[in-house]
Parts: sequence; C-alpha cells; structure tokens
Amino acid sequence: MPDISTSLLDWYDQNARQLPWRSDISPYRTWVSEIMLQQTQVDTVIPYFERFILRFPDLPSLARASQADVLREWEGLGYYGRARNLHKAAQLLCQEHNCQLPADVEALRRLPGIGRYTAGAIASIAFGIAAPALDANIRRVLSRLLELREPAGSPAGEKILWEAAGRFLSQHRPGDHNQALMELGALVCTPKAPGCQRCPLSGECLAYAHGSQNDLPARAEKPAVPHFIVTAAVIQQGDKVLVAQRPQGGLLGGLWEFPGGKLETSDPDLPACLRREIREELGVEVCVGQSLGVFRHAYTHFRITLHAFACSLPPGEDIPVSEAVRWVTPSELAGFPMGKVDRLIARSLQARAA
Repeated sequence: MPDISTSLLDWYDQNARQLPWRSDISPYRTWVSEIMLQQTQVDTVIPYFERFILRFPDLPSLARASQADVLREWEGLGYYGRARNLHKAAQLLCQEHNCQLPADVEALRRLPGIGRYTAGAIASIAFGIAAPALDANIRRVLSRLLELREPAGSPAGEKILWEAAGRFLSQHRPGDHNQALMELGALVCTPKAPGCQRCPLSGECLAYAHGSQNDLPARAEKPAVPHFIVTAAVIQQGDKVLVAQRPQGGLLGGLWEFPGGKLETSDPDLPACLRREIREELGVEVCVGQSLGVFRHAYTHFRITLHAFACSLPPGEDIPVSEAVRWVTPSELAGFPMGKVDRLIARSLQARAA
C-alpha cells in the first residue's frame, strides 16, 4: 500500500475546519463530540455540542446530572440511545475509573455506546494511541482509494477497510491522521461529485485513475422503508394535559410523549385506534375529539404519519399520576424531554394557552 500520511497530513494542516472540539482537545470533549457525530452531520452537532459542554463542562457534572436533564439538552439531536449511554458511561467512569476515560482501546469499547470506531477515534485523538478508525467518511475515502468493489458495509468490505485503515495509519500523528481522513471525506471526497482535482490523494487513488469514483462506495441493495400511521391522545383535564414516559429500553426511551400508538389493520378508523391504544396503555376509556394536527417524521429505518387528537376522560374516569405518568400545564411541558413530533404538539398547546 502507498504511504499517504505525508500528503494527507500536509493537506489537513492547511484545510482543517475550526471546530469547537478541536480548539480545546480533552478526552471528555473528544468523547462527547464523537458520540454526537455518530450518524449526524458536523453543522448540526456544533450548537448542540456547545450547549451540552456549557451545561455539563466535565465528566463529573455529567455523571451527577439526572437522565432527564441530559435528554433535555440532547433534545432534537435524535438517536437518544446515544445520550442515555453517554450518561450511563459517565456514571460508570466516576464509580470505577475516578471520573477518567481510560487510555486503552479495549477498555473504551467496554463502555456503553462505544464501538470499534468510536474507541479508535477517542484513543487516537485524545490519547495519541495508534488506533485506526472507520466512519462513513473514511469508508468512502478508502473505498475509492482502493477501488473496492465489495459493499463498504458488508463483512468482506469491512474486513478490507479496517485492515487498510490500520496499514495507512500514521504512527506519529494517529489522531490527526484519522481526523484528516474524516475531513477529506466531508470536504473533498464527497458522496456526489467528489472534488478529485483538489484531493491530495488523487495520485494514489485507483478509482480516480479508472474514472470509477462516482460509482463507489459500492452499496448493498436497501429494503423499502416501512411507513406507519400513528395516533396520539392529547388528554386534557381542566388546565392540565397528560404526558407519559416511554420505556427506557425502546425507541426514544426515557423521553415523554402524548400517549397513543400504531394503527392496526383491525382498527376501523383512527379514533378507534386511539381508544384501543389508551385502553391498553393506561387502562381507561377516552372520548376522542377534534384533530389537533398531522405530523410526519422519518426515523432511521421507518417513517411515520402521526395524527394527534384532543381527548377527554368520561365522567368518573381518572388516570392516577406516577413516575411515568404526569398531569402538567402546557407551560410545564418545556421541562420534559420529548422527541421531535411530541415537541411540536407541545409547542402548539403552549401557543394556544398563551
């Protein structure tokens, strides 16, 4: 394999973006940024990172926080399992490692939410350990450099790419090397219309030499994305509305929502679906009133169209409060971490109550 480190690092030294986690490198800041950057673009992450670090400036402050506070700061960034794992790992580190991230790849991988890529990124950037990393940008750069015809995410493709990432890696500046590959993928070796004329590795790139850069990385055929119709009940009682906390282990775990669920083929219509879901979830009957809006959202592996309805309890029915079920005023909804769609409903209620 050719030695790409010199050209790559020279390019990086001249072209690296000024990013908040690069201006003051520490293991904690590197860890937070790498977790946030999983499946999320840099421009989206920057304001979240800055607010998160302002709220939780170090590992002990994150460990001391409640999960609700962490989720509230994370709200809107998506993939909330990342936030729950970050919080859990912070608590483990303060219990077992004196509130310090371990300078060891395998020890990092044992922490919640840290896989092979993230462990390599943290180890190389924060501790200078010669550990390879392989994110979407690096996969694309290396796939084109090698003119890899195996799908990048396939077992065979992954094996080849991890081996290449290790062989190319600079032993003297491993963190900068990994960041340089990420930066090259983000700024030059882009998914569409890559800027090969500006690439410091074009002379070594087999895809560029053969004109196949626009065909790579090879991708496995993706299955169709399912679409679900979902209902939500905005159950009002006096000046308060009911919210429920989602189970910790599932989608949007730990966040708060207006209860409801998915339309089934056995449901004759949307109100019937909602009455069934509330009966199953809360053990009460509800009266379904007017529509409060239709909301669409795409998750990683599916899409939803959510229909929200104003609902009320029949005379004599009541829903007792618990740790996971609350009656709150619209103004209090801001203090409950929510997913995107439920936050839109909450804001509409707050606007109506203002």
